[in-house]
Amino acid sequence: MRFFKIIAVLIILLGGAYAASMYYFVDESKDFKIEKEVDFPLEKVFSQFNNLQHFTRWNNFFTSSQSIDIDYYTPYEGQGSSISYVDSKQDTDGEMFIRYENPNKTLRYQLFEDNNENPTLVDVKFKALSAEKTKITWIVHTPKLSVLQRVENFWTEDRFAENINKSMANLRNVLGNKVEKDNQMAAIKYDSLMVENEEEKLLLGINASTSNKKDALYKNIVMNFNKVYNYTTMDLGKKDDEFGFPVLITDADNYKDKEVSYFLGIPLSKKFGITDNNFSFRTQNPTQNYVMYYKGSYEGRVKAIQQLIQKAKKDEMRFNDIRQTFIERPMEDQDVNMKLSLSVFK
Repeated sequence: MRFFKIIAVLIILLGGAYAASMYYFVDESKDFKIEKEVDFPLEKVFSQFNNLQHFTRWNNFFTSSQSIDIDYYTPYEGQGSSISYVDSKQDTDGEMFIRYENPNKTLRYQLFEDNNENPTLVDVKFKALSAEKTKITWIVHTPKLSVLQRVENFWTEDRFAENINKSMANLRNVLGNKVEKDNQMAAIKYDSLMVENEEEKLLLGINASTSNKKDALYKNIVMNFNKVYNYTTMDLGKKDDEFGFPVLITDADNYKDKEVSYFLGIPLSKKFGITDNNFSFRTQNPTQNYVMYYKGSYEGRVKAIQQLIQKAKKDEMRFNDIRQTFIERPMEDQDVNMKLSLSVFK
């Protein structure tokens, strides 16, 4: 009996010592600042922060869980917009608000987590360092905690910083694809032959072979594009701004063959495990390309391909495959809008 009394006294003393140390040496709330730079224009970066539908697509707090359910409330963008979320597996919920907006300069978020009536306040400031570089500064004020909970303040900043690091990687992927698409659209000059250097790409797609009679090839392309697109967006949960334009890779001169084999894929930022054996990853190596943009019937692309091949032969360049990048998604009974790239080398 005496032993238990001693243990009880020790527990009381340790609890008292813990409470006293928390009270006197640990602040009830915590303030800290985190700064990052991204190689994208200010306007494009800000639009990913003030639109909460965009925000939740790349912020690691939301993307790291497969079980989180988010509701969005009007207005969906800027001051007054808000969301609520519930994560059944993590047993957490909360609400997030944009309380203040100074366009392209400042945003103030207010986050209520679980049953805590005191919110986390986050001011995010944006500064253009150049036309293509933006500085982002987070100033965080955590909610007041009771004496027994204040130990959490020891790891709050590290946890927040880790979340921002992962979120910035996601944001760069999202903006990288958006900027690439915007740049490609702005650079279009139809029926003009150009030379371009293309960087390495990772494609998730499908291998296929089909008849080259009449419109059978294009119908097969449309069908397989829909398969790849649906798998990427529905099964993998990717959004349109998380991947690039679809690319079809095939032999340059197989338009003359009775049967055509090709690989049709969607560019993604990284490789991961896939459960459906119909799909596979392919790395598209860096190349120098002869390029033409073409708009019209799919069958009409042949003339542009022939021009690229003739140019390569005239320049005494060898060539490999041709890549057909669909600027607009391929759809049955509609003209195509595409970039034709013939990879060439000495």
